[in-house]
Amino acid sequence: MSHQHDLLIRRANLIDGSGRDAFVADVAVDGERIVAVGDLAEARGREEIAAEGLTLTPGFIDVHTHDDTNVIRTPEMLPKLSQGVTTVVVGNCGISASPVSLDGEVPDPMNLLGRAEDFRYPTFAAYAEAVATARPSVNVAALIGHTSLRSQVMDRFDRPASPAEIAAMRAQLETALAEGALGLSSGLAYRNAFHAPSAEMNALVAAVGRAGGVYTTHLRDEFAGLPAAMDEAFATATHGQAPLVISHLKCAGAGNWGNAPLALAKLDAAAHSHGVHCDCYPYTAGSSTLDLGQVTDEIEIFITWSDSHPEMARQPLKTIAAQWELSLLEAARRLQPAGAVYHNMSEADMRQVLAHPLSMVGSDGLPNDPHPHPRLWGAFPRVLAHYSRDLKLLPLTEAVRKMTGLSAANFGLTDRGEIRVGAFADLVLLDLDKLEDTATYSAPIAKASGIELVVVNGVIGYRHGQASATRAGRLLRREVQLSPRPSRPTTA
Repeated sequence: MSHQHDLLIRRANLIDGSGRDAFVADVAVDGERIVAVGDLAEARGREEIAAEGLTLTPGFIDVHTHDDTNVIRTPEMLPKLSQGVTTVVVGNCGISASPVSLDGEVPDPMNLLGRAEDFRYPTFAAYAEAVATARPSVNVAALIGHTSLRSQVMDRFDRPASPAEIAAMRAQLETALAEGALGLSSGLAYRNAFHAPSAEMNALVAAVGRAGGVYTTHLRDEFAGLPAAMDEAFATATHGQAPLVISHLKCAGAGNWGNAPLALAKLDAAAHSHGVHCDCYPYTAGSSTLDLGQVTDEIEIFITWSDSHPEMARQPLKTIAAQWELSLLEAARRLQPAGAVYHNMSEADMRQVLAHPLSMVGSDGLPNDPHPHPRLWGAFPRVLAHYSRDLKLLPLTEAVRKMTGLSAANFGLTDRGEIRVGAFADLVLLDLDKLEDTATYSAPIAKASGIELVVVNGVIGYRHGQASATRAGRLLRREVQLSPRPSRPTTA
């Protein structure tokens, strides 16, 4: 009798994550890995899935998340699993759950990740152990946050770190990198990192380059100062010999709209001599803590939560200010600490970034926000259904590459992001006709439609709208040395 595969998916329209054309094939899985791709008519499987008319892709890799503590506290990870995400990269924007122990209150914007009691991982190894114990439904790969490092060695944030403090941060970072962290992230726009000069960043990014990791940055300025902030990021990454990913590249602020071609030209120019990419989400609003520096009457600012005035949440800042008979800035100050959605980008700019060959897809969803931005539940189906299928902004094969193969390559995730023999069986089976992101700004907590099956490490984790009882995610440690050199020729 012939060998029975653990899982056999038959006659799927296969998009393999490399960017090449789709083709019809069967896929066989044994244990955690793909063992055969092609015409497997003679093969048998313990579980067989008839996939004719459906599309099979690699599991989506969400390169920009703030799921650091959620993969442990809410290991079912339904917002991500339900949209086909099989791996989350945590620790973005300078904030990570490790290596951190806190005495007092949680510094902004680390409070996006949870309360003080959620920061229980003084080392990356302790965090990795907690992920292994929780066994989340998705894989977890982690960056170390610069602001989190600052919180461990500095008495206050409104100054540059001293040479001794930089050395202490670098030692913690080097340990975490040796324990399998992917690299370093920074959030230089936030007030608790803004005073870090290039000397501080250069020393840390040099440690990342030596370890073969990646440097990601929420730029110092995403508004009028965007070009200079990009130049700073390129200089830091080049000095440290680490590949660079610019987080959620955008032209924020009404006065900055229309500048995407300039920003992307800068990205292309830098990419000729250095490994440079960016990520983006398919929406024209951002979401974060309520930042007084971003308060303006030029855009709508929607308050999602407020610790000091919870009763005022879920309405526009303008409405709150009118009720209180205060200016926007005074109302924002009274609401602190709080969260907000900022409608601060243009659709044309966002589409150009999303379609660019050097961009990847990241949700930047905030899972602890009581009224989250819809990107938390909808980012990946939105790219595929709305922007690729309906608007034809980019081919489906290219949209999939931006959320699978390109992402795995840029973050050093070995044997992920592609459907090929020997790769881990992280897979999504979807019905392209029914695929839809259903999460909206007014009703953001909603599962996508059209995601038929999600497989993580060879185990079916989600089927027909329901999570399965078996969670098979794990911590992914960086195994390869990433090169700071360009990975491929870029478009002009």
